[in-house]
Amino acid sequence: MSVPARDGIAAVVVTYRSASTIDDCLQRLRAADGVVQIRVVDNDSRDGTLAIVQRHAAADPRLRFIANPDNPGFGVACNQGARACDAPWLAFVNPDCLPAPDALARLRVHAQASAGEALLGADLVDEAGMRDGAARRRDPDFGAMLLTASARALDVAVDPAQPLQPVDAVSGALMLLPRALFERIGGFDEDYRLHAEDLDLCRRARRAGAHVAVANDVRVLHVRGVSSGSRPLFVEWHKHRGLARYFRKFEAPRRGLPVRVGVYAMIWLRFPFAVLRAVGRAIAP
Repeated sequence: MSVPARDGIAAVVVTYRSASTIDDCLQRLRAADGVVQIRVVDNDSRDGTLAIVQRHAAADPRLRFIANPDNPGFGVACNQGARACDAPWLAFVNPDCLPAPDALARLRVHAQASAGEALLGADLVDEAGMRDGAARRRDPDFGAMLLTASARALDVAVDPAQPLQPVDAVSGALMLLPRALFERIGGFDEDYRLHAEDLDLCRRARRAGAHVAVANDVRVLHVRGVSSGSRPLFVEWHKHRGLARYFRKFEAPRRGLPVRVGVYAMIWLRFPFAVLRAVGRAIAP
């Protein structure tokens, strides 16, 4: 059954060394209800990812790809993919997210039923069924983080009584929103390389009057760390750089000098320990 033009979903996938999951991801997106366009933006993968994408593109005219000669970052690539399509709904889907055929269409139904515009995420789980805490988050409060360790946990517990649970932010691994909202708030902030750009996008969407929520009744498998595990130093550097940018953009202007100095010190003193933990995970059998 054809999808009305006003309801079509464009799925945007950013790949980087994603050969282990991109085939499954694209098979699922090609079979997904309501998906009328698929745009893959590859950030200079050298592991066979692009060959898999090319094979899918040859078999499905809905799928087109952009092969970047380098890695300009996740936000830049997401914006490239959004500009390369024109469907009224945008779904940003990580290559390690494996949605069921009805998942994106159900998110769209939730969004269409919302009072006003909505940016929605899904209930992300791993292969063992464990929930991804990043699917439901509150805004960071860096000043509070200086005072208590508990403030550093951003995860929000799932509320099973709410099929659509309001949160401050959802995970950039899978999110759906109207194109009109995405364009009005200027898309992803391209000054983030990776990490925290989803927190930033959700915060600006809320400032623009949109609702941000997780559809607890839409479960999606998320095989985490497929590409990031190969470059722990790079990932942790840009993760901490992203947190520093987020603080500078949203919180630093209302904080005094001692708090600003304390927050930047907290972020960068944490960096070497985070790298060591990431390297340990990467080399663990």
